[in-house]
Amino acid sequence: MTRLVPALTTVASACAVALSLPASAGASGSTGGAAMGPAPGSTPTAQPANLTVSASADGMTIAAPESGVLRNPLEVTGSLPASDAGQTVEIEMSGARTGWIWQTVAQTQVRGDGSYLASWEPSRAGQFTVRAVVAQPGATAATGLPTITVIVYRRAVATLYGPGFYGDRTACGKVLRRKTLGVANRTLPCGTLVALKYRGRMMVVPVIDRGPYANGASWDLTMATGKALAMDTTATIGAVALPRQSS
Repeated sequence: MTRLVPALTTVASACAVALSLPASAGASGSTGGAAMGPAPGSTPTAQPANLTVSASADGMTIAAPESGVLRNPLEVTGSLPASDAGQTVEIEMSGARTGWIWQTVAQTQVRGDGSYLASWEPSRAGQFTVRAVVAQPGATAATGLPTITVIVYRRAVATLYGPGFYGDRTACGKVLRRKTLGVANRTLPCGTLVALKYRGRMMVVPVIDRGPYANGASWDLTMATGKALAMDTTATIGAVALPRQSS
């Protein structure tokens, strides 16, 4: 349980309220990637996890699970015109953890019917944009390709806190209430948005406190956050800090 201390930092009003990640997929096979920006005034709520995101453009498609786990295989599938059969397809990712540079993480060959399947074991946790590129000698820089957004979670122990501290101020200057959504972390800046995943549910909430300092835990969820994720005791969850969004 986190011990609440006097306010050290005031969270900006836009981040002081817990924010959820809108479900971009809604159903397997939907278009586009996960929308990382919470809608102004949106109500925080848990969303289904493990959906499929997909995109298409100029005869190329790409699809993958909306979320993965660090060092666990994540399959990327798609299709190209049948005329590209036999070509090599490279799966590339870009994000804050790559310095926003495209990095090749897997490659495969286009099948006779134009389909492809590649398996990638993420070595970094974070939010990434993913695309497929046909590797051709002398090809110019890839542009206009369909992209999807996936979140790669890191497994970590999480605890719950709240009772006994309601009405007190957290280390980030927020008054803790029964319905307060957020997490405590020992090092992340106040207001940092964190994606949480547990038993088929996910949501995004801000860092509002410091801790935890016991039970080998990396995260301390408010009781309201735990309830939204159907987590009622210490558990192993998926968690990852999301990159700061430009204003």
